[in-house]
Amino acid sequence: MRDEKGSYRCLGRTNDVLKVGGIWVAPAEVEEALLQPEGIAQAVVVGAMDGDGLRPLDGAHAAWTTGPRLGQPALERSRNVQFYLDGYKPGDPFVAERHPSVSESPGEVPSEVDVLIVGCGPAGLVLAAQLSDMPDIKTAVVERADGPLLTGQADGVACRTVEMLEAFGLSERVMAEAYWVNEVCFWAPDPDDPSRIVRTGRVRDTDEDVSEFPHVTVNQARLLAHLRDYMERSPSRLRPFYGLHVSEVMNESPPSSSHPVSVTLQHMRELKETGQRSVVRAKYVVGCDGARSIVRRAIGRQLVGDMTDTAWGVMDLLAVTDFPDVRLKSVIRSANEGNILLIPREGGYLIRLYIELDTLDDGEVALGTDMPGRLVARANRILRPYTLEAKQVGWWSVYEIGQRLCDRFDDVPETQVAAGRLPRVFIAGDACHTHSAKAGQGMNVSMADAWNLGWKLAAVLRGQARPELLHTYSDERHAVAQELIDFDRVFARAISSPRNASDTTQEDGVDPRGFQQYFAEQLRYTAGMATCYAPSMITACTAHQRLAKGFPVGMRFHSAPVVRLADAKRVQLGHVARADGAWRLYLFADSAAPTTTHSRCRDLCEHLDSEISPLRRFTPPGAEVDAVIDVRAIFQQSHHEVAVESLPPVLLPRKGRFGLVDYEKVFCAAPGEQDIFDVRGISREEGCAVIVRPDQYVAHVLPLDAHGELTGFFAGILLEVKREVPAG
Repeated sequence: MRDEKGSYRCLGRTNDVLKVGGIWVAPAEVEEALLQPEGIAQAVVVGAMDGDGLRPLDGAHAAWTTGPRLGQPALERSRNVQFYLDGYKPGDPFVAERHPSVSESPGEVPSEVDVLIVGCGPAGLVLAAQLSDMPDIKTAVVERADGPLLTGQADGVACRTVEMLEAFGLSERVMAEAYWVNEVCFWAPDPDDPSRIVRTGRVRDTDEDVSEFPHVTVNQARLLAHLRDYMERSPSRLRPFYGLHVSEVMNESPPSSSHPVSVTLQHMRELKETGQRSVVRAKYVVGCDGARSIVRRAIGRQLVGDMTDTAWGVMDLLAVTDFPDVRLKSVIRSANEGNILLIPREGGYLIRLYIELDTLDDGEVALGTDMPGRLVARANRILRPYTLEAKQVGWWSVYEIGQRLCDRFDDVPETQVAAGRLPRVFIAGDACHTHSAKAGQGMNVSMADAWNLGWKLAAVLRGQARPELLHTYSDERHAVAQELIDFDRVFARAISSPRNASDTTQEDGVDPRGFQQYFAEQLRYTAGMATCYAPSMITACTAHQRLAKGFPVGMRFHSAPVVRLADAKRVQLGHVARADGAWRLYLFADSAAPTTTHSRCRDLCEHLDSEISPLRRFTPPGAEVDAVIDVRAIFQQSHHEVAVESLPPVLLPRKGRFGLVDYEKVFCAAPGEQDIFDVRGISREEGCAVIVRPDQYVAHVLPLDAHGELTGFFAGILLEVKREVPAG
């Protein structure tokens, strides 16, 4: 609506529908829609309509503000991709040119590879997708099943995981078909009639400014399909080999050849051995083959932990129900019948129910042909007075809650790490940690395992990094998995129902009646933003953290809006990072104008263009200048105040066979409340350099004039290249 001053005022909450400028839109799209009617300059949320009329919104629901945020979702989420570097070619620019070493048909599994990935689940395909863009690394993926997953299994995709998917250019595709989890409702027994449930509250699903991306749900099979499509469009045209089951893994220690790991594969058809077998020799093997991992057993690792006697059923279904919050994520607690976690799914109709059952020795849990009917019957008892009629069950399962963890995620015994033995076999995902599904972390943590490992394998295989880098995978991801196990143990107990209505307390200090508050306190963790890697060869100490308080060392690089200098396009700074194995060096300029001689940022740029620059020392001959360390600059001045022609050469690098100029290395702070220097606490007087790892985690924060420290940090990780000295 338009007020007396001529401003448009949008009424609505996250799930309301508004009419703006003649267009019906959801509030999440309000700013995008406001760009369409001519002459609209700003949007202000003032309240929401309910049965009592206009209700003012509190701070928790004020999703839109005035000024520069207008249009942000539509503009900043657009794909950040460059192409035609080596010449214009017709066709789809998102399909890479096939590498000359790649055959038209993959044929049989190769007998020798650099990396063999076992398993086509989330961890396996994230790792494969990373390596698929590096055709100089020979990769093969094998899977026991006859073909891709079609239904079921995990569905929650955390904000942090969507950030990771953006590096593959897949975030928009996933978000377009996914359900966006905006709020969580809580239901509990009615105090006046405990046989009935009533809504007791609702909270937002993620903290404000936790990410520019939402928490979404989508079928795991669809997510895996997007990753496979990415692989097939890559230079390597990588595709999994199905119907191959690992029966033996032999690792030479110490290695006597360049491919010291031998893997025997049994050929399968409909999950039965055909009698045919193949042997693959690999430099590295990664077991992403689930909780019953053959690779894990081959390297002598065990899942150790607790299994409970509590069972939960899970089902994806199309249903007709009078339960009012069926399209909102809901935690539903009954007095005596157990609990339900309801997760709306993509498409507008599908839902997932996690249904608490009795203990495992109870007859109801025994698997049978009518198990879906039993799950629906239990759901109806929990939902009273509401009813649910299942029209179609797409997938269902029953599982036992347990939290188990391996002591290490590679093949090197703890006692031999200091002795210099390097890992050759790794495990990731469910192969090294298992937990309940209700916290929505399993698939996300598994994908993060692979995201952590992929760039490290690539850097070592390409001779860019010291092989000791591979030790950091188990060190970093084991710590994360332990945190997840600890969290899941409390979360699973908190969501489980007491055995009777009078039993209102449980172990681990979580009162079921306070679960709503507990859930709200854990939002940053469940969004995937709590990971903080400890100091190591790739993560520095926090001596200079004051220069960039919003980029904590060891935590993921928290993106923010900026304006690209060359074309005045508003973008998210974090989206410049691709899944290409490169480090990012973000130069946040000091207060001096970048063209002046006393600019610290300009001095650093000149250093980076010198013969002693880390770019010269660690970038292989023939590689693009940004292939190992990608330098980006962010100025405090408006993009109208900085001239492109005044930029130092390191910020206008020449690339490709034509020596074309890359104009997308420089950004300016967005005006108003979204100034990145303000929202991320960056020192305006001094500026800083922020080093970000290839997996998007902050490795170091340094003063702009700490040239020696900058080079020294990279020297502890990367290998200096040998350059030929010209004769004469």
